[in-house]
Amino acid sequence: MMKQSKTTFKAFRVEENDGKYSGSIKEIEFRKLNEHEILVKVSYSSLNYKDVLSATGNKGVTRNYPHTPGIDAVGIIEKSNSENFNPGDKVIVTSYDLGMNTDGGFAEYIQVPADWAVKLPEKLTMKEAMIFGTAGLTAGMSVLRLSELIKPEDGKVAVSGATGGVGALSVAILSKLGYSVVAISGKETEQEYLLSLGAKEVISRNEIENLDKKPLLKPLFVGAIDTVGGVILENIIKSTAAMGIVTCCGNVASPKLDLTVFPFILRGVSLIGIDSQNYPMKYRKNVWNKLAQEWKPQQLDATGNIIKLEDVTQKIDLMLKGKLKGRTVLSLAD
Repeated sequence: MMKQSKTTFKAFRVEENDGKYSGSIKEIEFRKLNEHEILVKVSYSSLNYKDVLSATGNKGVTRNYPHTPGIDAVGIIEKSNSENFNPGDKVIVTSYDLGMNTDGGFAEYIQVPADWAVKLPEKLTMKEAMIFGTAGLTAGMSVLRLSELIKPEDGKVAVSGATGGVGALSVAILSKLGYSVVAISGKETEQEYLLSLGAKEVISRNEIENLDKKPLLKPLFVGAIDTVGGVILENIIKSTAAMGIVTCCGNVASPKLDLTVFPFILRGVSLIGIDSQNYPMKYRKNVWNKLAQEWKPQQLDATGNIIKLEDVTQKIDLMLKGKLKGRTVLSLAD
């Protein structure tokens, strides 16, 4: 076991004062490592919408403050109280309770249950792991479920919220696998970016939102990965061809779904929910291995923007305003 010489480490801490929330870099103390826990020296983390919610006081995400957000982390184990991991092992830790009610990856160290960790695949760098992060895991899960029943030769596949983290990675992975991807985005200035990720076609979010209110619409896609929910998801489902597959993993537009059962019972469309937070470890390892190898997009680096700990507040504000694209990766390496 490696000796821990430092008594404190840097972390981006969100504090609550009179109902207002603010974040700053603080020095916090290490706590005693519990049984079956690991201490990881974080090399990279990433910024996700759930981190923004945590940093702005959403009690549905984080109940108690002060708190360190960061639902993603990758780094090197410094101490281990688990038989499954040794000091020096490189590990990815995403989802579960990390960054929600357990201090997360916006810090030099995390202390977490060993059951949350996955060994970093050999063909994946730590930076690449956080360009993927929970967004990449979610995209990979979505691609896995869609590809089980929809093949590239079957027709067009849509991806909504295509400039976001999950959306951009879904476009890139599906494109690498040979699918004809239709990217749906509200950011009209990002057409060139989406085409560079491999999209064959880009259509405006408004075009999908303003489709007819009929219970069934003309088939446009054989499958889709939806990341936003609401009217977009409703109209994608209504525009999916017979025996098509639609996955859903987000609700930034709305958590409500207002449609009839007709797409399901008249066309046999399947709607598959994606939950990356508690995804079983067996399947989690499978997806990470695919992301490290045959699914890794050539354009992966193009989807990641590197920041430092002192940049977090500014990037949170930009994400709240919908002005970020791709993945924002936080470097904590020395």
